[in-house]
Amino acid sequence: MINKRIVLGSGSPRRKELIASLGVPFRIEIKSIDETVPSTIPIEQAALYLAQQKALPLIDSIVKDEVLLTSDTIVLHDNTILGKPRDAHEAKTMLETLSNDCNEVITGVYLTDGNHIEAFSVNTKVYFKALTSDEIAYYINKFQPFDKAGAYGIQEWIGKIGVQRIEGCFYNVMGLPIAKVWEKLLKFSEN
Repeated sequence: MINKRIVLGSGSPRRKELIASLGVPFRIEIKSIDETVPSTIPIEQAALYLAQQKALPLIDSIVKDEVLLTSDTIVLHDNTILGKPRDAHEAKTMLETLSNDCNEVITGVYLTDGNHIEAFSVNTKVYFKALTSDEIAYYINKFQPFDKAGAYGIQEWIGKIGVQRIEGCFYNVMGLPIAKVWEKLLKFSEN
């Protein structure tokens, strides 16, 4: 079992919920960073790069028997990163783009106790049915998905009625591949 306390470097309510579900003690600590990804970083490595950048200002805050966990999730469609929509119009455009198509969700995770590092990415493919304009409008108005990459939360209404299938980890699409995180956290408990 995991015998360390997690320092979750994220304000995401979904990540907090997923970490809490593990039954491991944790605390949250967040510091803002510049989330610009240099053009020299390959697009599929952007999430891991951002997870590492989020960890840097927090490493000195961890103490003995704590493991820092930072992560970032991106949605890729046609080799373009779909970030968090700024407004309803941008959310509508993103969802129209994802409709009747596949997107790839990549979550980068960075774990460290100050001595040991585990850094990895997990990819999941998400296939949407053809969404109607009424479905898109309803979802945006009711759920306000402005804090979600790609303008959707798979655990919300749009995921229940719009996602036909996924290839990979469901929880990765929520923002944290929790089974892989558990596996990696166990390595810190062995030390």
